[in-house]
Amino acid sequence: MSFVLGNFLLTVAGILDSLLTVYSIVVLVACLVTWVNADPYNPIVRTLRVLTEPVFYRIRKWLPFVFIGGLDLSPIVLIIAIQLVKGVVVQSLYQLATGF
Repeated sequence: MSFVLGNFLLTVAGILDSLLTVYSIVVLVACLVTWVNADPYNPIVRTLRVLTEPVFYRIRKWLPFVFIGGLDLSPIVLIIAIQLVKGVVVQSLYQLATGF
């Protein structure tokens, strides 16, 4: 029965790793879109904003110093947080899954 739990944890770790990787790519694309000043009514741009802006807002609210002189550093803070979660939570799940 323990191999079922190990396979389940391995699957959860893989899915979480994939979702975090996709979200970090979404964050990078959203940053690139802001640099080129794309049309805000474009459906892709609107989707990127819907996916990233609530998280950026919370980071800016929690750490007000990330907005310095017109430069928004909240995407960098978010990418670092994603990497920390991938390094701690996902790797711990992988190690726990291989222990079963």
